[in-house]
Amino acid sequence: MQDSFDMTTIIFALLAAFVVWKLRSVLGTRSGTEKPPFNPFARRAPGSLGPRPGDPARDPVDRVIPLPGAAEPTPVPAPDKSNRWKPYAEPDSPAWAGLDAITAADPSFAIKPFADGAKAAYEMIVTAFAAGNREVLRNLLAPDVFESFASALDEREKRGEKVTTTFVSIDKVAVEQAALQGNTAEIKIHFTSQMITATRDQAEKVVDGSPDRVVQVDDIWTFVRDTKSRDPNWKLAATESAA
Repeated sequence: MQDSFDMTTIIFALLAAFVVWKLRSVLGTRSGTEKPPFNPFARRAPGSLGPRPGDPARDPVDRVIPLPGAAEPTPVPAPDKSNRWKPYAEPDSPAWAGLDAITAADPSFAIKPFADGAKAAYEMIVTAFAAGNREVLRNLLAPDVFESFASALDEREKRGEKVTTTFVSIDKVAVEQAALQGNTAEIKIHFTSQMITATRDQAEKVVDGSPDRVVQVDDIWTFVRDTKSRDPNWKLAATESAA
C-alpha cells in the first residue's frame, strides 16, 4: 500500500514539472523591463511627441499630417459697428447717438426687431382706431394717449359715423429722433404709408376721404419704454403729422 502511494506521488510530480517547463518555453520569463501593453485610449504626457517614425509601436491615430494646400482657419470678423443703425438712422446724427445711449442702458435692444414691431403696431393701431376696437388700443397705447383716442371714438360714435381703412403699403420706417431720458427710452418713428380711408355718416354717405383713392400718409409716432422694466413692450406715447 505504501509503495503504491509513493509511486503515484512521483508520477504526478513528474507531470507537474513537465507542464511548468513547457509553459516557460512558450511564454518565457519576465525580467521587469518589458513594455506595458499598448493602450489606445491612454493620453500622452504634455509635450510628448510619442514614438519616433518607424517605431512599430507608433500609434497611427496620434499622427497628424497637414495636407498640402490646407487652408488656415478663417477668423470670424468683428461686427461692423459703423453700420449698426443703418438704414434707419444717419451716422453722426442725434438719432444715431440716441440709439447708442438706449443700447448702453438696454444691451438687448436691436434696431431691426424694434422697427418691425413699430411697423406692425402702426398698422394695428390705425386699423383698431378705424374699427373702434378699444381693447387693442388699450394694450398698445400709453394711458394718456389711450384716453385721447377713446375720446375721439366717443365723439365719432355720437355722430353715428363709421371709418374704413385699408393699408396698401408702408414705404418708410425711419428713426426721426432717439433719446434716453433717465431710464426711459424714447424713439420717434417717421412712417410713410399708402392707404385707402373713408368716413361715412349714418346715411352711408362719404363725408371724408374716398373708398377708391389711395393717399399717402406721413406720421411721426413716439414710442417709449422703461429700460429697467421686465416688460419688453413699447407703448405709443404721442402722434403727430409730418410737416
